Amino acid sequence: MQEIDGAHGEGGGQLLRTSVALAAITGRPVHLRNIRARRANPGLAPQHLAAVKAVASLCGAEVDGLELYSREIWFRPGPLRGGQFDFPVGTAGSITLVLQAVLPVAVMCPERTSMHIAGGTDVRASPPLDYFRHVLLPLMSGMGVRAKIDVLRRGYYPRGGGEVIVEAEPSSSLQPLVLDTPGTLAGIQVFAHVANLPNHVSQRMANSALTELAPFYTLGVEFELLGRNRAIGPGGAVVLVGQTEHTRLGASAVAQRGMRAEELGAAAGRFLRQEIVSGATLDVHAADQVLIYLALADRASRFLTRSFSSHGITTAWLLEQFLPVRFQVRQAGQLICVTAEPGLD
Repeated sequence: MQEIDGAHGEGGGQLLRTSVALAAITGRPVHLRNIRARRANPGLAPQHLAAVKAVASLCGAEVDGLELYSREIWFRPGPLRGGQFDFPVGTAGSITLVLQAVLPVAVMCPERTSMHIAGGTDVRASPPLDYFRHVLLPLMSGMGVRAKIDVLRRGYYPRGGGEVIVEAEPSSSLQPLVLDTPGTLAGIQVFAHVANLPNHVSQRMANSALTELAPFYTLGVEFELLGRNRAIGPGGAVVLVGQTEHTRLGASAVAQRGMRAEELGAAAGRFLRQEIVSGATLDVHAADQVLIYLALADRASRFLTRSFSSHGITTAWLLEQFLPVRFQVRQAGQLICVTAEPGLD
């Protein structure tokens, strides 16, 4: 049984989610202790329970210690299996964080997997749903990941209630992601939505973001105004996508009570401008989230990023505990080059 100390590195929920995903993919049981030890409220929150249960469903795992606020679990996976599944988070817990755990497993299943996931679609401290749809999925599609997300309803903090359908096809062998240069910038796409709020809120977020990105060409702006039939409670988000010749860079902001729409949009715009000007080939958030797919690829991958977070460092360490892969992180001028070499013990 693989022993993992949940206090290692950044000591948060990503270590838990990735550990159970890797256990399911490799068939190797894992014992996690000190779960989320470095957080103010350690142990399993509802969204972490949902993620572990979701992964367990895809491999028929036996799990001990799986209860709210638990700091220790034993996860014993069985064979991977596709099919239809229903994963309710039960709160405004992030749907995209559940997807971080379950999607790599679904991709490795021997048959098609369909998942209905209910929770928060656009909540703070997690990727907004449109970032996952318009930045991460297209990047992973280039590796051979075949998945799509249909939004049934949006949900926000504190009520949740959002619903998505995720379809994933088997992808037993993934291609590498080799991004040495972003190439020419084609332009910026904007995806802005608000729910149960005035439409001008999304327009103000988008316009403020585009003001920060004024030197660059705008490919398109997509606004959504959602009522009660398509969203639970008030909320919204803006997601910016810089499409280049070889990759795409993302930035986002989630609507927050007490923060003006202009502030949120401008912050997202400044972030994306930094990514574009730097010459990075993955934005700093995508750099963390693609690592498990790079480790599962059949050949070496590499990319350039402005910074490599403690999340990324911890995830790279964890992947090396389960898989025959080695990561190299080195300075490359003003950027950081991350290389993943599968097949190396």
